Amino acid sequence: MDREIIINKSRFITWLRPVADRDAAMAVVEEARQLYPDATHHCYAYLLGNPASAQAAMNDDGEPSGTAGKPIFNVIQHKGLSDVLVVVIRYFGGVKLGAGGLVRAYAAAAESVLADVERIEHVPHFSASLDMDFALEQRLRHWADQHQGLIVDVQYGQKVTLALSAPEEHFADLEALCAAEQIAMRTD
Repeated sequence: MDREIIINKSRFITWLRPVADRDAAMAVVEEARQLYPDATHHCYAYLLGNPASAQAAMNDDGEPSGTAGKPIFNVIQHKGLSDVLVVVIRYFGGVKLGAGGLVRAYAAAAESVLADVERIEHVPHFSASLDMDFALEQRLRHWADQHQGLIVDVQYGQKVTLALSAPEEHFADLEALCAAEQIAMRTD
């Protein structure tokens, strides 16, 4: 997603990209530098992973310290997003903004692209393969329906082998069911 705003004759082009790791983020920053080689600054911030163990970075790219990367990063944090990179490409318009003006401008540029972002919540899943008697298949299908589980594959032989994926928060429930019904479970 891209946005462009003009503040006191300076042009701010803002990119928002999903990224999984630092290398992916740096590749996008390099792409911005190649597409806009004559821009005055290519400032960025990214946040990877969940907030408790997040990996983050920010860069002012020649702007006064703390006036570009940090405001971009603060907007990402405030929105509660992760696994994203925001790059703000600035073309200087001839009017100095001052430290406070730069902070407001870079925050506004980041806000312009993050305001309408579609959130995709990542829910960790586990995969399991279950071996059971035919009589228990419907019980497992019902469990999957009740626990946001997805049946990936079913094989019929001497027994039913059912492969499923479900949110990690329900793993203990499945373990308890398997123990109670004597269902063999293998996790991937």
